[in-house]
Amino acid sequence: MAVDAPKRTRTVRVCTYNIHRGRGLDGRTRLERTAGVLAGIDADIIALQEVIGASPLKAGQAAELGAALGMGWVMAPTRHLRTALFGNVVLTRFPVRHHVQYDLTWKTCEHRGVQRVDVALEDDTLHFYNVHLGTSLLERRNQAARLATLVHDRRVTGPKIILGDFNEWARHLGATDLLAERLQSIDISKHLSRRRTYPGFFPILHLDHIYYEGEVEVLKVTLPKDRMAKMASDHLPLVADLKIGFD
Repeated sequence: MAVDAPKRTRTVRVCTYNIHRGRGLDGRTRLERTAGVLAGIDADIIALQEVIGASPLKAGQAAELGAALGMGWVMAPTRHLRTALFGNVVLTRFPVRHHVQYDLTWKTCEHRGVQRVDVALEDDTLHFYNVHLGTSLLERRNQAARLATLVHDRRVTGPKIILGDFNEWARHLGATDLLAERLQSIDISKHLSRRRTYPGFFPILHLDHIYYEGEVEVLKVTLPKDRMAKMASDHLPLVADLKIGFD
């Protein structure tokens, strides 16, 4: 009688963080402060939003943060900010097997997107989706439906983590309800007594979320709230330790 081989598991710490261009609530742009917050988190894979990329004069914040943390990175720009690229960035300690960017822009609203980064966990692949949705209600509903369709692409197999700034603070608004119906959602209220992530120093809204698909066990969720984390951006970083199973 054949015996099924045991599934392989890997514990990974992930983080999503809207860094607000490195500008803190004190009005000062200090990327070393952002790097300090991320170094304290010690995540394996990080989804960043609102990152200033390369320009004709500078290498950009993604390169600076990657160098400071000793991590590889890939950027998915959605627009230009003056002469620099601007958009989402994934930092990772693992090799990147594939990177693709999808456009989620709705009508004439600001350009938005999701990047998918496939990282190598030894012989296995984890699909990591970094999201930044729009600020209007109908825009987010449209983007959430398109995002769920992208994640459910049957050609992309294996566990998937979807995280980022969803710009939605209540389930009844539509986008988070739709995503919770089609994806597994981390209910951070089960892990944290205070779960609001925006604005950083006195958070009153919960805009940042983590979803997943596949064999994923949520071990721990944290929301760093030391003084530097509260001041470094208008968002707090959201961190999760996940045990991921591979066939």
